[in-house]
Amino acid sequence: MNKFLIVGLGNIGDEYSNTRHNIGFMVLDTIAKENNIKYTTSRLADVAEYKYKGKTLVLVKPSTYMNLSGKAVNYWLQAEKIPVENLLVITDDIALPLGSLRMKSKGSDGGHNGLKNIQETLNTDNYARLRFGVGNEFFKGKQVEYVLGKWKSEEEKLLETRIKLAVEMIQGFATIGLQRTMSAYNNK
Repeated sequence: MNKFLIVGLGNIGDEYSNTRHNIGFMVLDTIAKENNIKYTTSRLADVAEYKYKGKTLVLVKPSTYMNLSGKAVNYWLQAEKIPVENLLVITDDIALPLGSLRMKSKGSDGGHNGLKNIQETLNTDNYARLRFGVGNEFFKGKQVEYVLGKWKSEEEKLLETRIKLAVEMIQGFATIGLQRTMSAYNNK
């Protein structure tokens, strides 16, 4: 199978752009910008197709808002006839330091509502995810405000290089596979 579903998690709307919770959208937007690809608004998502080394990557930014991401993921897996083993979800993660990148083959939702909804909808936690560390510099009870908060200027400087690395990891997932990509990149 040469087709992959790459889902960047985030929330639609200007008030959410450039927030920590939208790092999945930011990574996919970088791919689109660097390759002059345009998204089209379609059912449950903005969608674009990206060709890389003979592989087709269907880029999906759900328009369902974070907490209902599973609806869009499930729809596009079926519509594109892509098996769940060719799914990669890019998500923010407060358990990782800012800029840390970890690809995993499966796992719990870690308290992330987007992942929780995907797992409930697909009825499995056995799908690849690329966790993008956003840090946890917030006071108790202020997690929502933190992840929905805008990036600080000093954080944005680091983001550019880490987003480029995330793009390389997505390309690796589609070309050399999950295990080799994890071995090559998870400690960078």
